[in-house]
Amino acid sequence: MKKVLFSTLILFIFMSCTTNNKNGFKEAKAPIAEKKEHLRIIHGDTVNDEYYWMYDFFGKGPDSTLVVDYLKAENAYLDTVMGGTAGFQEALFNEMKGRIKETDESVPTFKNGYYYYTRTEEGKQYYKYCRKKGSLEASEEILLDVDKMAEGHSYYAVGGISISEDNKLMAYGVDEVSRRQYTIYFKNLETGEVYKETIPNTSGGATWAADNKTVFYTSKNPVTLLSEKIKRHTLGTDASSDVTVYEETDKSNYIGVGKTKNRKYIFIQSQATLSSETFFIEADKPMSAFKSFQPRIKDVLYDIIPLADRFLILTNKDAKNFRVMECSLDKTGVDNWKEYIPHRADVLLESVDEFKDFIVLEERKEGLVKLCVRSLKDGKEHYIDFGEPTYMAYTASNPEYESNIVRYGYTSMTTPSSTFDYNMNTHEKTLMKEREVVGGYNKEDYQTERLYATAKDGTKVPISLVYKKTTKKDSKTPLLLYGYGSYGASMDASFSSNRLSLLDRGFIYAIAHIRGGQEMGRQWYEDGKLMKKINTFTDFIDCGEFLVKENYTSKEHLYAQGGSAGGLLIGAVINMNPGLWHGVIADVPFVDVVNTMLDESIPLTTNEFDEWGNPKDKDAYFYMKSYSPYENVEKKDYPNILVTTGLHDSQVQYFEPAKWVAKLRDMKTDNNVLLLKTNMEFGHGGASGRFDYLKDIALDYAFLFTLEGIDR
Repeated sequence: MKKVLFSTLILFIFMSCTTNNKNGFKEAKAPIAEKKEHLRIIHGDTVNDEYYWMYDFFGKGPDSTLVVDYLKAENAYLDTVMGGTAGFQEALFNEMKGRIKETDESVPTFKNGYYYYTRTEEGKQYYKYCRKKGSLEASEEILLDVDKMAEGHSYYAVGGISISEDNKLMAYGVDEVSRRQYTIYFKNLETGEVYKETIPNTSGGATWAADNKTVFYTSKNPVTLLSEKIKRHTLGTDASSDVTVYEETDKSNYIGVGKTKNRKYIFIQSQATLSSETFFIEADKPMSAFKSFQPRIKDVLYDIIPLADRFLILTNKDAKNFRVMECSLDKTGVDNWKEYIPHRADVLLESVDEFKDFIVLEERKEGLVKLCVRSLKDGKEHYIDFGEPTYMAYTASNPEYESNIVRYGYTSMTTPSSTFDYNMNTHEKTLMKEREVVGGYNKEDYQTERLYATAKDGTKVPISLVYKKTTKKDSKTPLLLYGYGSYGASMDASFSSNRLSLLDRGFIYAIAHIRGGQEMGRQWYEDGKLMKKINTFTDFIDCGEFLVKENYTSKEHLYAQGGSAGGLLIGAVINMNPGLWHGVIADVPFVDVVNTMLDESIPLTTNEFDEWGNPKDKDAYFYMKSYSPYENVEKKDYPNILVTTGLHDSQVQYFEPAKWVAKLRDMKTDNNVLLLKTNMEFGHGGASGRFDYLKDIALDYAFLFTLEGIDR
């Protein structure tokens, strides 16, 4: 690829761009980014990327200060345009915050002799990580006071907490920047001392060997942030001398390390979108060399489930929707695999949770999760009943191998997040906790539905929706349609207390279960990626058109939202059918697909080739270019648009939405609002505190409400 760059002296100027105040927004002058010629030449195709200079912040080159100035100017413009909603945003923030139980405690989880839990206190943004020995009546040990640790930090995240086998030591990771680069710390739980030795630039987690002094961790490339190496650290030594026990040479693979539930093995897993490989050692032999369970096979994924007497293997080998195989503990190669649970064309087998006497299969059929309990003694199976038409269910934290209790989470669009303990012997389930909605909440006031839109090719696409029973379904009803549709991630119907602020003001909320997710099986995913990615976008448009046709709403009151890869979705559909939406929200959107996938120095790019394709391949390049939102902005009318990003985002770099907004502002022919909000302190996941993120939601809602003429 040949790149030619020509500089100009002025990078952006303020020009008059009057926003139409018919929707209640204030008029202001929008920042118009200056253009600089930058030619991308590849496969005989020349593209002038006039906003390429916005890449320069982290390079700290000549344009870096002006990039920040431009982002700040966009923030100032948003503050002015949305200025009339400042009081409403504050009221929405307090309304949503008021539904959260501030003094709360998680359901304790028993592991290796201790009950572990987190608790929060009124007015505090973070939490305390605690444990009690042997009984819930025992005295409390506060292992981490994150409220205190986070003091003085605008962002503070703790991850990867792990306890040594003798329960005396703890490792944990800290990210103070929001780029998912964690430093690992160690704490003596008997003395309370936090050791001076640290391990920088990791994914956050540390896996303890059985000797209580050796840990394994994932080391990241400091530039691309790829997980490149698994290293071994001995407590009391300098991290600079840590030994690399595994290095991934395939840049399309993610790697990680962890201990099995029965605590017998340490696994290193290397996985791309289409293939995987697991390496293992015995946990009580930390100095031994890791060996491959089965060398990677093209287009074959596998996960290992260790039992006392054998290994189970969850794999898609000769099984699109996955099946379970088994092998002995000493002969693990594929030639020794025997079928244990066969493949089913109508059931996707998503995961297996193992116990001494049972396994719990997480299955997906007709878009809904089923939990199947199977006895290891006699093979008998039964399903846990949920009793609602659309919901989200999953096995929760189950760290104890010897237990006959499986803990699972359950929620629906009208049922708050709930935790159940299910006795696999007696089939009795116990509600351990349902998240309280402070101020009162009556699920009988709300209605859920499961609909099916017909896509252009005849495929039936599920839609889950919820609304207040007093809301009329007609052409004047505002409806927010959410979508994602990538990586095989299934967007199940779940509860949100924040969403009540929408529903109680007359909105319908809907989720389009479009292809690219995995709701309807593995084929659903494969039909929405690579050279079939366009199905994701047309499915979403078809869902929107269906909801209008069925009189749930109209084009004048239909809104769309998506984040990250879901932001790509939003960018694509407003290029393809801009007149269908009155307004859209694109959060941390992946909108500059071609340029990002051409730049292997950008975090995560090489990991994504199996999802989007490699644009160095001519066919992949032109296919990506055909749908990439940034590439396809045209001179035409667009809906009202709110875009959000974070300066320190490691997943979707800030310059993608910034470039996209600059191009949209230059090209669009309408008077609708176009707003960019850059959080100058946070990254992909937003604020780290448990309340601060509500300010972003309040902004989203105020944007929608203003478009609907709702001011309180």
